[in-house]
Amino acid sequence: MGSTGVHIVCVALGVLGLVGAIVCCAVPRWKVSSFTGANIVTAQSSQEGLWMTCVVQSTGQQQCKNYDSMLVLPSEQQAARAMIIIACMISSISLLILFCGADFTTCIENEDAKPKISLVAGVGLLLAGLLVIIPVSWSAHTTVQNFNSPMTNAGRKELGACIFVGWAAGILLLLGGGLLCCFSRPKSGGSGGTAKYYSNSASAPAKNYV
Repeated sequence: MGSTGVHIVCVALGVLGLVGAIVCCAVPRWKVSSFTGANIVTAQSSQEGLWMTCVVQSTGQQQCKNYDSMLVLPSEQQAARAMIIIACMISSISLLILFCGADFTTCIENEDAKPKISLVAGVGLLLAGLLVIIPVSWSAHTTVQNFNSPMTNAGRKELGACIFVGWAAGILLLLGGGLLCCFSRPKSGGSGGTAKYYSNSASAPAKNYV
């Protein structure tokens, strides 16, 4: 079974990863305007997220608008919506499971069941981390490819802050899940049975054979 300190660290990593995934889902900073090349107009900049696009004026005024239809969005953005939401759900459920199976809680009194519960939470955090990293990396690859394409003369986009937050969140979730999978292993029953056998043999009275 993992120690109490390891479980506390895993909870902290999972919570930070969940917060990062929620930020990626809510904040429209996946793609931002680039002012390189022919695009030298800096009076306003555009920002794109999973759910809306925003235009920020040089005065600081910001106007946001939801996408008219999900069907007109590119495939990586549609997949990112689903995977980020599923990652938030899985990481939330995994953290609740971890609280039940952690050493510093008394939700479950059975000490033999706690390592198995923590192992399930670790697998969930690993899956959530992959579900965050995949859409973020996919979107970053598409953005860089379009930026370097000679066909894109104006309206170039750069990587927004949510891309880097998503990478960090995915790594935190993977670290938390990996630590849980390494330190939350069920106890083997062989050593316990052997020790019990020797203790019973030692306590048993000696028989005198005539």
